[in-house]
Amino acid sequence: MGNAFFVVWRESLEAFLIAGILFAWLQANDETGRGKRALFAGLGVGVGLAVLLGWTLLTVQDELTGQALDMFQTATLFVAAGLITQMVLWMRKHGRTMKARLHADLAAAAERSGFLGVAVVAALAVAREGAETVIFLYGLAQGGDMSALAVGTVTGLAAAGLTAWLAARSLARLNIGLLLRLSSILLLVLASALLVSALDRLIGSGHLPPLLDPIWDTSVLLDDTTRGGKLIADFSGYRARPALSELLLWAAYWGGVLFAWRRTSRG
Repeated sequence: MGNAFFVVWRESLEAFLIAGILFAWLQANDETGRGKRALFAGLGVGVGLAVLLGWTLLTVQDELTGQALDMFQTATLFVAAGLITQMVLWMRKHGRTMKARLHADLAAAAERSGFLGVAVVAALAVAREGAETVIFLYGLAQGGDMSALAVGTVTGLAAAGLTAWLAARSLARLNIGLLLRLSSILLLVLASALLVSALDRLIGSGHLPPLLDPIWDTSVLLDDTTRGGKLIADFSGYRARPALSELLLWAAYWGGVLFAWRRTSRG
């Protein structure tokens, strides 16, 4: 539940902020109100596209069995981890200019295609966030309780709406920039956990050699099979008895992330 809540909160918050930026531009530049109606239509289409992606994933899953299904679910975990990492690094590099870029895209689209262009910009912006959320949730669903996942999704969406509303109303002195930076780090931790889950599947199916299994055993300190240990393991990727190949690939992931993080800070 916690992972689903956090992912949906972060992705939905970005979607709400994007919608708010586009609405504010139209508030200042569209006196007819037609642009706002096009905006809302585009937002609806964006949500619909994300739902369509979710339906497609479930349909493909229903058509697969055995090893094919396992490989599809494993691939989804890798895709989810990659998308989270790419999104965090992209936001770190472009987050400060996102408002200006959205305004420029909206102005160009409105001039070129009128209100249809406004709808397209809104649909693409929201569909991107929604598609990422769908893939993340599908990845999380591979090893989680579906009822808890549903509760986390609903509460995360509600919390994102509340956070965006508080920020818009300047209540509680919310520092959205700080929230996004802190949540970016937590998202990277979650991405590494999805990566470790995918590696567990590959080792279990024999597609990835363990090299040395286990390399150590810290179950005396924190057993990842207990309720508390499993919660930490699901979020952080912690393993009490990791295989060497798993540890090497996890270290390579974080090495690549830290390198890219430093490059984006200079960019």
